[in-house]
Amino acid sequence: MSGLVLKLAPKERVLVNGAVIENGDRRSRLSIVTPDANILRLRDAIHPEEANTPVRRVCYAAQLILSGDADPEEERLPMLRRIEELSQVFTDPDSRASISEATDALISNNHYRCLKALRTLLPREDRLFAVRPS
Repeated sequence: MSGLVLKLAPKERVLVNGAVIENGDRRSRLSIVTPDANILRLRDAIHPEEANTPVRRVCYAAQLILSGDADPEEERLPMLRRIEELSQVFTDPDSRASISEATDALISNNHYRCLKALRTLLPREDRLFAVRPS
């Protein structure tokens, strides 16, 4: 059996195709066998007030699509523009690979993979904002 296996902590919540599912009192594993299911761990979710940087904003937009709160067709072009803007700042090979993967995933309507690729840029963005010119 292939698919995504989620290992959930007690009381952990996960969003599956727009429905919030809460685990019970014990650790458990769920196997998601539907290939295009939209999955988001709520502990990893970016809250609206945290979407305050360029990478966080585009991650938040991908999250809204995964949760069913935004239309993928309406958000595609604005997200592609934001990702293109990120490519002007993140020029190292690893970041370029993440940006390329995010773009390919978005074009193929794989919003989970897009979000996953974009999240790899968060630590780099944090480091860029931490550096202050003297």
